[in-house]
Amino acid sequence: MTHQILVLHGPNLNLLGQREPDIYGRETLSDVDAALRASAQAHGATLQTFQSNSESAFVDRIQQARTDGTSYMLINAGAYTHTSIAIRDALAAVALPFVEVHLSNVYRREPFRHHSYLSDLAVGVIAGLGVDSYLAALTFVLKQPSVRQRE
Repeated sequence: MTHQILVLHGPNLNLLGQREPDIYGRETLSDVDAALRASAQAHGATLQTFQSNSESAFVDRIQQARTDGTSYMLINAGAYTHTSIAIRDALAAVALPFVEVHLSNVYRREPFRHHSYLSDLAVGVIAGLGVDSYLAALTFVLKQPSVRQRE
């Protein structure tokens, strides 16, 4: 079974390339998604992306992954990483493997960014590599055996 990968982008990631480029870089979210799709396709995997500034939409999309064939997730929950118990509970409920991704090195930033509500549920955490954080997470996922068989 091939991986069906869902990439979730949290709040303000729609502004990549414009928002604080010294921290987040100049590549746009469309650039990131295109690179991820191309890499996934080259490895025979399918990849969907979703971005929302709304916590409830983020939770709804995580719950949808439970039944839509998703086998793995890459999640950059943005600021929700540090604040959202609702997103954590949704991830625990769907019980799908995921890699937590951050463009910046959260440990070189404000102290409130040092805590994640998601990390202990994640298979791994990749931070501080800019857009390459997503690509490193995808490379890892593509090497994993499929962990989920659909009925």
